[in-house]
Amino acid sequence: MEYGTLRGIDKPISRLVQGTIMVNSNEAERSFALLDEILELGCMTFDTGHVYGSGDNERTVGRWVRERGIRDKVVIIGKGAHHNADRQRVTPFDITADLHDSLARFQFEQIDLYLLHRDNPAVAVGPIIETLNEHLRAGKIGAFGASNWSVARIREANDYAQAHGLTPFTASSPNYSLADQVKPPWENCVSISGPQGKAEREWYTANQMPLFTWSSLAGGFFSGRFKRDNLAEMTSYFDKLCVESYCSEQNFERLDRAQALAEEKQLTLPQIALAFILNQPLNIFALVGCHTAAEFKANLEASTVKLAPQELAWLDGERESRTHA
Repeated sequence: MEYGTLRGIDKPISRLVQGTIMVNSNEAERSFALLDEILELGCMTFDTGHVYGSGDNERTVGRWVRERGIRDKVVIIGKGAHHNADRQRVTPFDITADLHDSLARFQFEQIDLYLLHRDNPAVAVGPIIETLNEHLRAGKIGAFGASNWSVARIREANDYAQAHGLTPFTASSPNYSLADQVKPPWENCVSISGPQGKAEREWYTANQMPLFTWSSLAGGFFSGRFKRDNLAEMTSYFDKLCVESYCSEQNFERLDRAQALAEEKQLTLPQIALAFILNQPLNIFALVGCHTAAEFKANLEASTVKLAPQELAWLDGERESRTHA
């Protein structure tokens, strides 16, 4: 496992971050065993969300951390201010309310990295930055950032922070995968994949802001289960979401190239898709949602794969050959 750092957090942050949306109290024994095994493989960073399981996710992860006595070792990512069916919730009041909810559920004094789960561009950035700095000074969060915020809004927020002597966003969590999103899987999602994300990727490359990229395997598109002739058979909620979001001909062509390279390198299709992300000139921490330790181990192996720039460009369809300039 490789590790990185983030200003405000004095613990190593694993480059592979395990998502915990599958962790719940109804299956506590299974959930704890999964987290134990992934921790044993070197993952020290776990992603959670205020909306996951209506709070059960945070309660269960918090109980695991406390019972194992590992609070000083693991990095917990919390996310709040997600919109609901009634209104946009990126406000100082909602940020504060969700943070206090999460701390109570975890039974922690601090969340290591706190991300705003969504953005509302109609809301001024000033009060948002002021509120997050207030919680930072109080020690309730170690660092903060934005999930599903555009680069333009992050720059606006950080310009405000600089002008007022405040701490800026220090991390961002957009979608990024080899597959380009045909349609956002959920409302208010921000992706830096594909041609339309090039300018944002260039900004992140130049600034090296830590990126906690979600859906690196495109919602399961690179699992190998999705084929041009079986999409009508995909009937579960998440499978249908993947079909709507990623199953375009252009993405299937990317999948074909990834499969060819996987066979050449004696790797799996998901390993090549993840290696594509981790070999970018970006400061990336890839969020993965492994349901078994074997899946995580395969991702860990993928994190050691080195791909040349021409291979990356070929996979993404930017050049015809992967071997010659």
